Amino acid sequence: MNAFRKNQLTAAPPRPDAESLHKELRILLLEDSLPHVELVERVLHDGGVECAIARVDTEDGFRSQLERFLPDLILSDYALPAFDGLAALQIAKQKAPDVPFIFVTGTMGEEVAIETLKNGATDYVLKTRLSRLVPAVQRALREAGERRERKRAEERLQRTNEQLRALSAYLQYVREEERTRIAREVHDELGQNLTGLKLDLSWLGNQFSGRGSRTLRTKVKELLAHVDGTIQTVRRIATELRPSILDDLGLVAAIEWQTNDFQNRTGIRCSVSCRVPEILWDHDFTTVFFRIFQETLTNIIRHANATRVAVRLEQENGSLILEIEDNGRGITEKEIANTRSIGLIGMRERAALVGGDVSFRGGPGIGTTVRVKIPLPQAAEGRTG
Repeated sequence: MNAFRKNQLTAAPPRPDAESLHKELRILLLEDSLPHVELVERVLHDGGVECAIARVDTEDGFRSQLERFLPDLILSDYALPAFDGLAALQIAKQKAPDVPFIFVTGTMGEEVAIETLKNGATDYVLKTRLSRLVPAVQRALREAGERRERKRAEERLQRTNEQLRALSAYLQYVREEERTRIAREVHDELGQNLTGLKLDLSWLGNQFSGRGSRTLRTKVKELLAHVDGTIQTVRRIATELRPSILDDLGLVAAIEWQTNDFQNRTGIRCSVSCRVPEILWDHDFTTVFFRIFQETLTNIIRHANATRVAVRLEQENGSLILEIEDNGRGITEKEIANTRSIGLIGMRERAALVGGDVSFRGGPGIGTTVRVKIPLPQAAEGRTG
């Protein structure tokens, strides 16, 4: 009997599966005994389950029904003449993994019952205790509904995370573009104006001669010194906004330059080991590495109390790895897990945007090590620094 057989009640109580409240429950029943089919139908009917049952007793019929429609519930005998319940369970897990599967069988030992549950069955009911069938069906439907809702919630959360990550990537891109634009304008416009002012002051200083002009020449020299200092400040600001060496010579040169500048400014001894070719990788790829490196150096200044920093850049299994190790006080597990640590969160998020990750380890007496691992871009620009 492959056609649906309907059990309809005039006043059926609401089922716990909210999605099934306004539709008839569709059951696929794998059973070779017609009297047992009628018995299952009567038990469901008496228990207030309004359903349409499709009965099959062969593997081909079982597969055909699963391909023809997706049932709300599968009931299966454990032992059939040419087919068995475990094989049916495996087929159902492949074709309808979210559909509850309940064994309704004559005999089943405890070990066999446990094995079926381990293999993915939702429940089992002995035919000698069919009073358990309706509660088992209700619980299976309720749990299936909860799983579906949980899955939908996880999918919504994943979509939200993807949207937030895309927004974060866009904001990072816009920020880097803006920093590059400002750095260019500061360097070109302001730098050129200051250079012109310096030339004019030099010309003006040469115009003074004779008695009484010494004071004016001294003042001009002071102004020239101020202009020189301002020019250096402008260059430093432009470089901090977007170091041109990163775009012109690549990541390796930029890390070496930044490390040397860090050592000169702080007095902290630094060593650099770069075991990678000086290739101009993708713009976003190098920017992520460089900004994480800068944030790490900033954290060392603020928190580490270190006197030595070792920087290693190497290539391993298709990924670029950057390690920054200091001999400071050492980061703690509490600090690593702190959700308010915007710096660490920002470093992780930057790396995640390009498919990488950042890890931290440390402790008293061993300092802190920051490890950045990001897959290499599919193709480098093919230019060496």
